[in-house]
Amino acid sequence: MKVTVLSENTTQCDLRSEHGLSLFIETEKHKILFDFGQSDLFAENAEKLGVDLSTVDIAFLSHGHYDHGTGLETFLELNKHANVYMNELVFEPHYNGRNEYIGLDATMDGHPRLIKVREDTVIDKELSFLTLKDLRKPIDTFGQKVKRGKYMEKEKFEHEMYLKIREGYKTYIVSGCTHKGIVNLVYGLSFNCFIGGFHFMKYDVLWDEELLLDAVRVLKDSGADYYTCHCTGQEQFQFLKDNMGPKLQYISTGMTIKV
Repeated sequence: MKVTVLSENTTQCDLRSEHGLSLFIETEKHKILFDFGQSDLFAENAEKLGVDLSTVDIAFLSHGHYDHGTGLETFLELNKHANVYMNELVFEPHYNGRNEYIGLDATMDGHPRLIKVREDTVIDKELSFLTLKDLRKPIDTFGQKVKRGKYMEKEKFEHEMYLKIREGYKTYIVSGCTHKGIVNLVYGLSFNCFIGGFHFMKYDVLWDEELLLDAVRVLKDSGADYYTCHCTGQEQFQFLKDNMGPKLQYISTGMTIKV
């Protein structure tokens, strides 16, 4: 399986980066776009990298935040046939801890190629789109909320889903931000390799050292390989890397990895 990072917070080449995520994934059976970034930058970088987005045969939106889904309209214009899978709650109004809107453009809701699901969905022998409902450990929402009717509710990230890819004897999990917690994901799902964000960027490596060390223990015990990015945070990644070694790598805009 090959993964090319079309957009991510950092870059180590001449491509532009942004706070967001978009991955182009090539498997034995599929060409996949996972997330769309916060602008059309993913498409600009795809062209520079020689990635033809019109060849994508299936796409996934991990959750309903602007930095993962704003480029959705651009993708649907460039690609005329691929369906986009997402949770049925992605277009709910989502807000951060400062009550700033961080959701999607609701005018996109109802597009005929958007496939909304609410439960674990098996697409074929290679692909599944998964929820994570049973959380062993509580999660920190950092004040994020979802508006339902007239009321603001504490965010539970019910709109977040994860792509499972089965290729050969290996299982891969691809995540956008893992808001429900990387530790909960390890406990809840079985995999050989994880690709995506840990959402540790708001944790302090000194004040939250025990929390991060707990994550290190769980990730190391899982035996899986981890390729992280986006919302993990640079300082937090380095802390994890110092404790995990080669089992953890960072992927940046423009990089292609074979896993």
